[in-house]
Parts: sequence; structure tokens; C-alpha cells
Amino acid sequence: MHESLIYDWNAIDAPPVPPVVMLDDETLRDGLQSPSVRTPTIEEKIGILHLIDALGIDTADIGLPGAGPHVVRDAERLAREIVDQKLRVKANCAARTHVNDVRPIAEIVQRTGLDIECCTFIGSSPIRQYTEGWTLDWLLKTTEEAITFAVKQGLEVMYVTEDTTRAHPDTLRAIYTCAIHAGARRICIADTVGHATPAGAAAVVRFVKSVIAGTGADVGIDWHGHRDRDLAIACSLAALDAGATRLHGAALGVGERVGNTPMDLLLVNLVLMGYRQADLLRLHDYCDAVSAATDVPIPDNYPVIGRDAFRTATGVHAAAVVKAWKMGDRALMDAVYSAIPASLVGREQEIEVGPMSGKSNVVFWLEKRGLPSTDPLVDRVFQKAKASPTVLTEAEILAEVYQ
Repeated sequence: MHESLIYDWNAIDAPPVPPVVMLDDETLRDGLQSPSVRTPTIEEKIGILHLIDALGIDTADIGLPGAGPHVVRDAERLAREIVDQKLRVKANCAARTHVNDVRPIAEIVQRTGLDIECCTFIGSSPIRQYTEGWTLDWLLKTTEEAITFAVKQGLEVMYVTEDTTRAHPDTLRAIYTCAIHAGARRICIADTVGHATPAGAAAVVRFVKSVIAGTGADVGIDWHGHRDRDLAIACSLAALDAGATRLHGAALGVGERVGNTPMDLLLVNLVLMGYRQADLLRLHDYCDAVSAATDVPIPDNYPVIGRDAFRTATGVHAAAVVKAWKMGDRALMDAVYSAIPASLVGREQEIEVGPMSGKSNVVFWLEKRGLPSTDPLVDRVFQKAKASPTVLTEAEILAEVYQ
């Protein structure tokens, strides 16, 4: 309705909508590598899995069974939940590129009957090879053995190269070709230390596409990003536009160091760009559940989900929102001072009263709650706000109403 009131520079020279846009949720595996998180109970993990499913996310990493019996137990329980509850989300499991890590995944598949994608990972950059003492011959041998074994077990394989964005193209060409010939059906480019810029992300995806084309195989490309330079969303979108077909993320961006690509914000951006159709009304539930299960607080200024995302106390900003409200136009309220419609995620614009507020803030606050907005009352609240170092609390305003 209000498209004609917004000139969208984002549409100028915009790339075409990608034909395939899938998402892989890493919250329950890679996300739990954060040194600050509490590991959720299995009941909490199951609740999060259901919310992943409700958001229409395509796949979820349910653990690294090679890490020990406790991970096997939880991964198998999550797999059974998908089967028993007929969830739409598909499952994958991480594995070091070693037969001993692949085997427990195959055993979970056999016990549950759920197809689980095996995501074998191995370092690929020169700095990692030098530090670990790895040779290219060793990487090739390990890659071939693990993937061949996984394929013989009936597993679909995604081959993940850690630190891809700092790896030499000759190394990548050799190990990707080896992995594809051994039976890998997807290749995952991992920006393990958050090194990439959007231009770098696009460049490495284009290179990997050329390697895959050279094999003649039908192999998909994943992008797995981290937030170290705070470019994770931008790099994910650049990778997608360059040819990746599945993007990884974790709720609230939890993960090692400063974390993974935030799945919640990635979802919002993909919907706003028209790249995915998704109902985001459960997005808050998803983030709240992960926050509670991991003891990771949601900052007030966290985009979309944070307390302040659709909240203002500034007079000029609030005045525009109030004018839209008086027109009875919810869409206009959502758009006049916000790039993201609050209604998209089940929220609404909030106007507070504080030292930077105008009288329109006070009038809106009172009328929104069905309270009288007489001139004397508005003046009292306004003067109290101007004398306050912070936004007034509900109790402080009501004290003026009922004095």
C-alpha cells in the first residue's frame, strides 16, 4: 500500500532472486561451542527443535555424535522426535573427517530410521595445515576414506572445509574434487574465523562453482559464516547471490568466540528481500527459548528481537508514528520510522516518555491505554519526563494520572 511512498535504492541493480534458498540451523551444535553458553537440557533442545521446524528452516544440526555417548544420546533423541512428531525439518550431524566419527551417525540412522546428512569437516587453510602438520596428501587420503565409508553406510555427505576463506585455490580444487569423486553431494564453504568480506565471500563461492562444474557432478554449495568482523549477514547474502544454495546460522548468533551468523536476522532479511516466504510470528519464541536454554541474554538494542527494536522516546520520531496512528494506518506506523514492519514478527511500535520526548509522546502513551489526555495531565507528565535522566516507568506516569 505504501510502496509508492518509499524509494527503494536496494532495488537498483539488485541481483535476481536466487532459485534455491535453504537454511541450516546450527544452534544445537555449533552454536553450543560458545564458551559462555549453558548446554540446554534435552527437553529444552526438543523445544528449540520444534521452533526451528515452525519457522520452516530446512535442516538442523542435531549434534556431533563422535564427541561421546552424551552427544549420541541427545542426537538420537532429537532424531526420534523428528520421526515421532513427523516434523518437516531434516537432520544433519557433524563429524570430523574420520571413520570413527561417521560410524555413530550411521548407527543412529539405523536405530531411528531417520535419514541424517553427514557433515564431515576438515581444515583447509595453509595456516591450519602448517600448525597441525598436515600435508595435502594426508588431507586427500583422509577425505576419501571418510566419505567413501559414509556413502557405503547409505549416508548423504556434505563435505565441510574449515577456514575456506583463507585457503589456497589449488588446495580447495584438489580436496573438493576428491570429495566429490568419493560421493559428497554438498560442499560447505566455512568462514570459520569470520575473515571474509562480502566481496571475498562471493569470490570463493564463484570459485567453488567452477570446481564443481569441472567435475560434472550435481553438488550443492553451503555457506557457513561467523561474526568476528560483524559481516556475517552481509557475507551470507553475498554468498547466496554468488551461487550458494544453503546458508547456516544459529539463533541469536550464538557460537564460538563472538558467534555464528544470526539465524533470526538472516531469516528476516531473506523475507524482506523476497528470497523466502516464511511466517515469522514464532521468531520471538525461538529467540526467547534459546536465550533461556543457553543463559545468553538478548541485548535491548538487538535488531528485531531486542526490547528497543520498535521502541522510541524521541519526540520527532514519535510524532511521525503518532500521526500515522491517528490515521488508523498500522502499515504506515510500521514504515514511517522503521525499515522492518513490527507486525512481521508479531510486535508493534512502542512510544515511551522520556527527557527527549515531545508532548505527542505523552498523549499517545495515555490514549493507547485508554487514559484521559487532558492538558493539565499531559503537562505534568511532560515536565516530569524533562526532569528525568531516563524514560519514565509505567508506575511513574500512572502516579501523575492518579495523584
